[in-house]
Amino acid sequence: MRIAVNGVRLFVDVANLGLVPDGDTMREKPALLMLHGGPGWDHTGFKEAFASLGDVAQVIFCDLRGNGRSEGNDPATWTLAQWADDVKGLCDALGLVRPIVCGLSFGGFVAQAYATRYPDHPGKLTLLSTAARIDFPTIFAAFARLGGPEIGALAERYWMNPTPEGRARYLERCRPFYRHRRDRPPPNLSRIIMRTEVALHFNGPRNEQGRFDFRDGLATLRCPVLLMAGEHDPIVPMPLAEATAAAIPAHLLRFERLEQCAHDIHGDDPERVFGAIRDFITAPRPSSIDG
Repeated sequence: MRIAVNGVRLFVDVANLGLVPDGDTMREKPALLMLHGGPGWDHTGFKEAFASLGDVAQVIFCDLRGNGRSEGNDPATWTLAQWADDVKGLCDALGLVRPIVCGLSFGGFVAQAYATRYPDHPGKLTLLSTAARIDFPTIFAAFARLGGPEIGALAERYWMNPTPEGRARYLERCRPFYRHRRDRPPPNLSRIIMRTEVALHFNGPRNEQGRFDFRDGLATLRCPVLLMAGEHDPIVPMPLAEATAAAIPAHLLRFERLEQCAHDIHGDDPERVFGAIRDFITAPRPSSIDG
């Protein structure tokens, strides 16, 4: 379905029922709003895996403005502020109160933008393989450490000067290092609608990816936060995840370091990742947070 939000129609899909029979009553599950990676990707790359959380939440997927099946072709609106406003607007349109918002990679940037702009709105925040600020030299060094000098140089060429040709080469040669467990099948990218122009608009140190910094804003968060990061992640190396954790109020934070994971943590260690997310979803929201 498509939902009108802030002048565009966003593609939305719901994985399961939110109101379910429970003995003699009907029980309402919390809403889990999933924000996909990218930008320039859609929600389908992680849909099957995260739909499994339907036992503890109503799982809602969307394609962000300009991505996938959603409208929004004006590059001036391809910003973290607009994407954040769209998350708030989508929640309002769907009647979601205190949603659990989960952002993976780029979706984590959007989730942070949303939560820092609207700190009283989310019920809980889940940040997976993401950071409050990007440091490109640290990323290039991580690729070189994992794949050798050629891979490090290839990653640097793309991120420093994003082009369609460089992106295609990057996805072919560098994307495999998003997984640490090579015995597990890689994601099927053929299912994903890719909007390369959105990625080129956002990626790199001269674009918004190189300018955003949520570290000060994260101090204003007022909801529980689950932050999960892979020790072998070349896109969000552990020092960037640690800096993000340090910016979040300690009494709100649960920080999980995943020793056998790279960027695709849910593919490398699904048992631990989904176990932690389930625990986080089902844990009561502390009454002290709401005064």
